[in-house]
Parts: sequence; structure tokens; C-alpha cells
Amino acid sequence: MDLQLRGRVYIVTGGARGLGRATADCLVAEGARVVLSGRSDESLAAAAAIHGDSVATVVADNADPGTPQRLIDAARERFGGLDGALISVGGPPKGPVTAIDDAQWVQAFESVFLGAVRLCREIGQALGPGGSLALVLSSSVRAPLAEMAISNGLRPGLAMVAKTLADELGPQGVRVNGLMPGRVGTDRVAELDEASGDAESARAAAIRTIPLRRYGEPEEFGRVAAFLLSPAASFVSGAMVPVDGGMLRSL
Repeated sequence: MDLQLRGRVYIVTGGARGLGRATADCLVAEGARVVLSGRSDESLAAAAAIHGDSVATVVADNADPGTPQRLIDAARERFGGLDGALISVGGPPKGPVTAIDDAQWVQAFESVFLGAVRLCREIGQALGPGGSLALVLSSSVRAPLAEMAISNGLRPGLAMVAKTLADELGPQGVRVNGLMPGRVGTDRVAELDEASGDAESARAAAIRTIPLRRYGEPEEFGRVAAFLLSPAASFVSGAMVPVDGGMLRSL
């Protein structure tokens, strides 16, 4: 299938590694040009070195109110336009409700929730007909994850914001969707496994809950994200798409 991505321009936040990087790789492979943002110039440079002129990089924090406009300006100045964005929302600290203090909730709200809402709001309004936004969320949108209180609290709200924004931007021809990754083999998931104190046992226990009996590969997520962002998914909006090997039990 031709995803019709050649010549299109996308922003990918959190694009230096993990699911953001995997999506950027797929977009570029299909002929798109990408503005990657992340907190580290070093990690962004590694991605840029692979893709050359198809990628521009911006060191930026999603929690910074100035980040959306900086990314929009970078896309227009470097590539002459903007067709969409993948908003990859960083993983909040692990822990139960009873152990997370107010300061941790506030900090996570600023970066995970408000930062993502601000990016979607500003970038969404900068898109024309055929534009597309996708948020990287989590399976915690539909089912709580053990020891992940902040994710369980904030990500369902972001999913509803995405649904609402799909209603608001739809009349302008702009689509908004969410992705719900399960256990995909990224550095973040490896860190969560390690935090259990027995990474091998944690991984084995997680795999038992996945019907496909394995962790996903980042590129498997990236292909789904690239499709949702592309014109090939032109009548898909307001959807929350699981990429989890069948782990979620809800419809």
C-alpha cells in the first residue's frame, strides 16, 4: 500500500528514541520529512545522522510553552509546510497512588498532560485540510496498569481530549487519533522491568498476558502510527488504536 507520504512534513516529539524514533524512521522510509524534537542534542544528532536532509532536529521540552511554535516554525522554515504531528508523551514515574506525592503529580501533569494538550492545540490549529495528529498514549487509557498511578490517572484524560479535538478540528479536515501501545521493547519498558527488581521475571509475567506471547518491536508500532498519520487513513479520526499484541481485554 502506498501511504501517500512522499513530500509530506511531520513533527515527531520524543523522536530521539523509542516509539517516536520508530515512527520517524517509518515516515522517512515512506518519503516524508520530519522535524524531531527531544531533550538531548546528542540523541537527536544520532537520528539525524541516519536520515540526513530528510530530518531536522529541535532540542525542546514538551512542558515548555514555547515548544509548539518553535516546532511549527522549524517545519515551515526547513521544509516549507506542515502536514501533521506525532505527540509522543513521555512516561511518568512508576508507583502506586499511595506513594506518589503532590509534587510528582504536578510535575507529571505539566509534562505529560498539559504539554501534550498544548502541542495538540497549537499544532492542530496550524494544520490545513488533510492534516493529522496522533498521540502516543498507553493501554492504561482502557485498563489500569499496576504501580502506574500517574499514567492511569492522566492518559485516559488525554484520550478524551484527543476525542474532543477530533470533533473540533474535523470540520477543517484535520484528523486526531490516539495510539495505545502495550509492552513494546523500548528502553522505557526495559527500565520498568528493571525497576521490578527482577527484570527477567517481570518480562515473563508480562508476556503471559499477551496473546501473541511476546513483546512488540518498536517498528511494529511505528508502522501503525505512520499509517494513522498518513492520507491512507483519511477516514479514521477520534479513534484509540491498541498496538499491544491483543493484551487489552476490553473492546
